[in-house]
Amino acid sequence: MATTQEPSLDEIQWKAPPIAQSMGGIQTNTVLPYFYHSPFFDATSNNATITTQATHNPALFYLIQTREAFEGRLRTMQGLEFMVAHDPSENGTKTENSGVWIIRKQNRRKRAGAEDEITPISSYYVVGENVYMAPSLGRVLAARLLSTVSSLNKVMATASELSTFTPALGHTYLSPASKPLVSNLNNQPSQTSKESTPMPEIQDAASTRAQSDSRTFMDHDFQSPQMLQESLNLSLQYDHEYMDETPLVGEPGSFKITKARENQQRAPQSKPKPAAVPAKPSTPQIKTDVPNLKQEDRMDAEKNLTSAVTKEKKARRKSKPAGSTTTPK
Repeated sequence: MATTQEPSLDEIQWKAPPIAQSMGGIQTNTVLPYFYHSPFFDATSNNATITTQATHNPALFYLIQTREAFEGRLRTMQGLEFMVAHDPSENGTKTENSGVWIIRKQNRRKRAGAEDEITPISSYYVVGENVYMAPSLGRVLAARLLSTVSSLNKVMATASELSTFTPALGHTYLSPASKPLVSNLNNQPSQTSKESTPMPEIQDAASTRAQSDSRTFMDHDFQSPQMLQESLNLSLQYDHEYMDETPLVGEPGSFKITKARENQQRAPQSKPKPAAVPAKPSTPQIKTDVPNLKQEDRMDAEKNLTSAVTKEKKARRKSKPAGSTTTPK
């Protein structure tokens, strides 16, 4: 048979109204005997030893009559004990109150010539007839963290369903501006009225269009600061980049993006050498300096030049065809 796991002591609440009534209610002298019957009590403690001795030994019966005598005897012993750390009654004489008693489980160790060394183990509080165990600090933090994480998981699951994405705005948690229902109006069959009063359907469509326009205007006013902020962030992030730094090269259909910096770095390596320009042929220089000739030699040279020109003219005349005419100059 499968055994059921008992709950932790800091997760249970214990009370016994019949026992509390038999003791005359919970007060400063009965709070420890009432706690003796709870599942939080340890039977190996000094409290159980004193209670057993006082019950069977009439000489020690006075120890269980008052809390002061009981705790005085506990302070003379060494070991595990339960002591009242907080008493809400007035000087321990008020028998009826609605306060809270705090009982501490601790270990007492005797030291010669010095005060006792007390090590707290756990704490319990009694509220009316109910007895609770105070959880440890680690259990409290673990419970709070678990509650926080569970709440965050629910919030994230709900928020993920409300998120929408648009190329213009990115991820937003507001529904995009709705467009007027023009298509629905176009799909409706046209209705004409003989009277000047407009049809009710047209009035409803007009009111719907007005509400949609007002909603669009409100959404636009709300989204304008967000778009301005995103534009500013993009400007600050890409303010050093320009279109001319990434020119396109290639032919239509096979463009390639290059960077001007890479081109500038490659330019000194692949820069072609300038082609040699052929030198223009130098024009021959004609010597125009005529040596000083004598007058007789000069006259002979002029005659020879005149005779040569005359012979050339005659040769030209002979070479012309028979029916040609010459135009006098």
